[in-house]
Parts: sequence; structure tokens; C-alpha cells
Amino acid sequence: MAMSTVRTAARPMRADARRNYDRLLSEARASFAEHGTDASLEDIARHAGVGIGTLYRHFPNRHALMNAVFQEALTSLLTRSRELAEAEQPCTALVEWLGAIVTHAGEYRGLAQALMSASGDETSALTQCHVPLRQAGARLLARAQSSGSVRADVSIDDLLQLTNAIALAAEQSSSDPGLAGRLLLLTLQGLKAGPATSGQPAASSSSGDREAGYGGYGGYGAEPLGPPHRTEPPAP
Repeated sequence: MAMSTVRTAARPMRADARRNYDRLLSEARASFAEHGTDASLEDIARHAGVGIGTLYRHFPNRHALMNAVFQEALTSLLTRSRELAEAEQPCTALVEWLGAIVTHAGEYRGLAQALMSASGDETSALTQCHVPLRQAGARLLARAQSSGSVRADVSIDDLLQLTNAIALAAEQSSSDPGLAGRLLLLTLQGLKAGPATSGQPAASSSSGDREAGYGGYGGYGAEPLGPPHRTEPPAP
């Protein structure tokens, strides 16, 4: 699915319509950052200097406006996924990319919850974000699984739901800035392939991932994920 905004008409907007669209998008981005994605649409329209009817002509509903606001982050995430597609350590690349999703989802309160809901709702405008993210993540996951470093029974849908859940948990625990990194690391420790889950000996993992483990991913955003951990996950 193309990474377009909610406007699908081939005809370009008139200059005045484009100005209104840009002002609405700018005000929505600022309002979502300050108040969360449940910010008043009436206030966004007023601050943009237009009526609520103009807002709805450009963005039929709240998810359509959220989709437009998230496009810049979406483009960044898709670009990063392509850069990581040839990384020497496929597992580390997957972890880094999932961490980037947590970072971007945390920029606007309520976005993580909305992305989780959109994954099961094909009618939501946010599906335009979820679908390309799913496709990009599936390619990184398949490469990590092919290397033998990630369990074969892991799905990208589960990973994205877990990632959004971590972003949501971090959003609700703002007094603990390291929470998201710790939860991401704990979750991904359970993905590591072993003789019982990978269908092949653990020694078949790529040497880079085998040496680095999930600790090879040294950052969540700009902060460390946490203290070093064991290469092998703890016994159940």
C-alpha cells in the first residue's frame, strides 16, 4: 500500500486549500504532542484559522488526521528498515528497528493504542501506516529467522502488537524513562532461537548475532537498553 496521506484525488489542491491543509497538519502535530491524540479537533481547526468543516473536508475523521501526522515518522521507519535489510547481524537489525517504532509511537500520547486498534480494522485510515510497517518488519524478521537467530514460530503481527504495547506501557509510566527499553529487551530475549525452537542447532546462527545476542543492540532511542544480559534466555 502506498504511503500516501488520506487525500487520494489525483487533482492537486488549490493554493488556498493547500495552505489550510498545511496549517491544520502543523496545528494537529503540535496539539497531539502537547495534549495527546485525543486533542480537540475543534481547537485544532480554530488555531489553524479555519472552521471545523474545513478540517473534516481534509481529514474525514480523527484517524485520518493521525495518519497524516504520522507520515513523516512512517517514512523514516521505512527508510531505516531498508537500510537495515543488509545489516551484518539480522537479529540486531530487527531489534533496532522495533526500538525505533517504540520511539516514534511514544511521540504522541494515544498513538500506540490507536496503532494497536488499527491492526485489526481495515477501515481505519491508520491502516495506511500499519500495512507498510508490517511489510517492512516482516522482511527484517524473515531474514533474522533465516539466520537461525530468531525462533521460526514468531510472527510480525505479534511483534508489532508487543512493540505497541510496550510504547503504551511507557506512555502510562512517564516517571520511568527506561521502562520501554527494559520491556523491549525482556520481550526480545524470548525470541532467541535454540535447539528446541529453531528446528536446527543453535550453532547455525550467524556468528555476529551469536556473539552479540540481543545485547548487540546497544540503544533504545538514545539510551542504553539496560545492563548486559545472558546470551541464552533463562530456563523456563
